[in-house]
Amino acid sequence: MLQCLKIQYLLEIRLCLFLGDNMSWIDFFNKVSLNEPGKTAIVDQSTGIRWSYRKLRLEVDRWACFFQGTGIVKGDRVALLAKNRLEHISIFFALAHLGAIFVPLNWRLSKDELQEILKRIDPEFFIYDEDHELKFDKKQIDLRIWSLPSAYKFRSVHTSKRDPLLMLFTSGSTGNPKGVLFHGEMLEANQWATVKEWGLRKEDVSIVETPFFHTGGYNVLLLPLLLIGGTLILSKGFDQKGTLELIEKEKVSIYFGVPTMFQRLSECPIFLKINFKKVRFLISGGAPCPENLINLYQSRGVSFRQGFGMTEVGPNCFSLGEKYAISKMGSIGKPMKHTRVMVLKKNGEYAKVDEVGELLLAGPHVCLGYYKQENLFSDSKKGEFFKTGDLVKFDKDGFFYVVGRSKEMYISGGENVYPGEVEKALKEIPLIDEVAVVSVPSSEWGEVGYAFYRGEKEVDLITVRKWLNNSLCRFKHPGYLKMVKEFPLLGSGKIDKHSLRSQALEGL
Repeated sequence: MLQCLKIQYLLEIRLCLFLGDNMSWIDFFNKVSLNEPGKTAIVDQSTGIRWSYRKLRLEVDRWACFFQGTGIVKGDRVALLAKNRLEHISIFFALAHLGAIFVPLNWRLSKDELQEILKRIDPEFFIYDEDHELKFDKKQIDLRIWSLPSAYKFRSVHTSKRDPLLMLFTSGSTGNPKGVLFHGEMLEANQWATVKEWGLRKEDVSIVETPFFHTGGYNVLLLPLLLIGGTLILSKGFDQKGTLELIEKEKVSIYFGVPTMFQRLSECPIFLKINFKKVRFLISGGAPCPENLINLYQSRGVSFRQGFGMTEVGPNCFSLGEKYAISKMGSIGKPMKHTRVMVLKKNGEYAKVDEVGELLLAGPHVCLGYYKQENLFSDSKKGEFFKTGDLVKFDKDGFFYVVGRSKEMYISGGENVYPGEVEKALKEIPLIDEVAVVSVPSSEWGEVGYAFYRGEKEVDLITVRKWLNNSLCRFKHPGYLKMVKEFPLLGSGKIDKHSLRSQALEGL
């Protein structure tokens, strides 16, 4: 029967002794906690609790003592259901000391979806907080109240850098989330590449609003900044006014978000009043930000960078610096130094400049595989390279552009149509703030595009087509258009196109 622990905010602790001198991925954390003991490592925005690197190290040791005492061994899986909070980080590092696998669960899942995930991963230990105790059947678990030790010795377990340490589930854009296994070498490669490519400094401060069940929570900035002694502000979720106030109050220097978040921030009444002087740059992930949005932030003295990657490979694989934010609008930039790239056309040939093909990536930042779905992962590989499913092209200067997903591409009147290309053109229309295009069946053309958009007022399809005449061939024009107040979002913050397509089909 599954053991279960309910966590509340913890009491003060005393020093736990760390034994073992094996070199492993987590060694960086031990070093930084010794070199920067008094520096603020983590701030919990919801409680105001601030942990120094020394305090974080003590909490990590305390959890390691606890887990080892309950019988957790190398390879065991420990699941946590909670929004962003301090214990996420201390539990993750504690389990890394023991060679166990940490599985942060998506707290947005329904009760049935959560049960299905728990059956699949079969964790030895399940931890939850008070906000989520109604999401599971307590009759199926061994529910106990545990007390964490205040001072116990534990022995670090020898692990190689290829041993799994973390399991994160993909966003599930296909309706089938996959458990991606991260290993130490993957985490380390992403940390160093991010620090060097983006010029991170130990003085940097960033907010972590991306949920920890998503790769952006741990890997975009948290682990890279912890590597060099930076400071992280944990937030339980995105809030326009709260986020802007936090940026000013905590003197945030780097902020990561998706275009939807940046759009919402710009619409907040206090946006023009916020002091952005300490912000070195913003990073947009998930999709390129539109030009008007970049210009707005630049008018406030804030520069934009673009990042790109995915759960299985990093996630930080491409970077576009602020120097090219406008001149290479829509680009994801160039590959980071640890990333090897291949672009293959449908016929298996290498793509040339401006030709569309599938993006394949290789390097030390490729994951171990999908948990209990080995065949599915094998099908996603071509030698050392991982087939991302993203369709891209590159220009003569070596800058890459995403045109869509291979599974999203549709054929209208015998011609290939890439939703990303249509969305880019639609975003140029002043009445449209945000847009997503999916395909639906058509008796006349085989398939046509169905465009969902968010804007200040409704616009008709005839007007939209007039706007598109100069930028898109007629067969690429959407056949349907619908205004929405909000878009359904995945855990990554990306628009849930699977849900939108279901809505589109229901409306035909």
